[in-house]
Amino acid sequence: MKNDYLPKHSKKTKIICTIGPASIQKKIIDKMDKAGMNGVRINTAYGNLDQYKSIIENVRDIAETPIILDIKGPEIRLYSKEEKYVQKNEFIKIGFKNEDIRFNHDFYDEIGPGDEVYIDNGKIWTRIVGKNEGIVKLKVIDGGKISNGNGVNIPNKDFIVSTLSEKDLKIIEFAKELGVEYIALSFTRNAEDVRKVKESGYKGAIIAKIENSKGVTNFDEILEIAECIMIARGDLGVEIETERVPMIQKTIIKKCNQEGKTVITATEMLESMINDHIPSRAEVSDIANAILDGTDAIMLSGETSIGKYPIESVSMMSRIARETEKSVLSNVVDSKFINITDTISKAVQRISTNMPLDKIVAITRSGYTARMIARLKLSQPIIAVTSDEIVKKQLKLVYGVYPMKMEYHKKDDPILVVAKKLHSKKMIEDKETVLFTAAFRTTQEHASNLIEIHNVSEFTHSEL
Repeated sequence: MKNDYLPKHSKKTKIICTIGPASIQKKIIDKMDKAGMNGVRINTAYGNLDQYKSIIENVRDIAETPIILDIKGPEIRLYSKEEKYVQKNEFIKIGFKNEDIRFNHDFYDEIGPGDEVYIDNGKIWTRIVGKNEGIVKLKVIDGGKISNGNGVNIPNKDFIVSTLSEKDLKIIEFAKELGVEYIALSFTRNAEDVRKVKESGYKGAIIAKIENSKGVTNFDEILEIAECIMIARGDLGVEIETERVPMIQKTIIKKCNQEGKTVITATEMLESMINDHIPSRAEVSDIANAILDGTDAIMLSGETSIGKYPIESVSMMSRIARETEKSVLSNVVDSKFINITDTISKAVQRISTNMPLDKIVAITRSGYTARMIARLKLSQPIIAVTSDEIVKKQLKLVYGVYPMKMEYHKKDDPILVVAKKLHSKKMIEDKETVLFTAAFRTTQEHASNLIEIHNVSEFTHSEL
């Protein structure tokens, strides 16, 4: 298993890989890990609990990598008994119960002739021309292949569907049993959707996927309650006007950075590498711009789940990230007092730009201090020290953060204890100047109140 030591010449942007038929083998997962993978996503639109468990076990045998279980929530999808090619001007029928092709939610009474139905991120375009006895008839405007699990978008409709299906609830219980670090909720519409997942008793972090107009409209309330945000641009670009997506992406990332919330940019980032060994130049620019915007992580979907070049896709993304990170600047605005940790994080930023520091060490219980410092896009690596294993894994998706699990006693000087252990692991070295920050002699939440700057040799020649 890969150790926790700070990788030399490592990228700061984190890469999430969706596991599927192209990457399910342990040797492929291992190679993607070595190429720069930092997190694994499992899309529960496909497969079953036994398959998910096998993937999780394979991943955990290789590396201490955070797992994301992506549940479908109010997302509309097709169940199709078999693959079916549909052509322009063809008519197809889709039901809601036990038909060979059916929707996963029942919204029969809320749609009618003239409504447009997009399948598979808009690749198939259809229009409803009739409905009768629980079946809708659609005319194909632009054809393609219908497959089981295809996503469906019906713009300008606000369907009354439950947040969590019976399958979703089973997956959440499964996530609790296996200690899965993240659940991603598809088509998050409002804060109540996120609250429903929390009420299930799941204690990990929740990723709210923003991919419809409701999610955009209610983004501020979603940001307040969710631990992490994913900009799922595929469905978002079908649900709203495509030309609005780039500015929405920038706005969401900026708001997440301001609050210290982890943000993931996803969908079609290296789409051409599903079939080709090199990306388009536009895709390279897209990845670079997401990083320059301030995203913590970038995600691969079909590229690693069904593509021909899963390892090469991760490697390419890593190369783009390393090059782009040389030009990344903070977009956080220092406008008002939020809490003590916010103030300390901005002080760390100013110190890091005014004196030669080699590393930042953030001692954090919940991960909040590390995220608040990381949002400021410092040039120095941030070593986050926590005593919580799940927090450690969650921080692996945060830009520029290299987390470690370490026990330290509150009654002791936390900086002295942590410095000694980090030095023994060669994560900090005698010649380095390191800034340490921690919460000391306080029980307040979000109250990291201590900054110390040391040449590591000071510890070596005395207490260490």
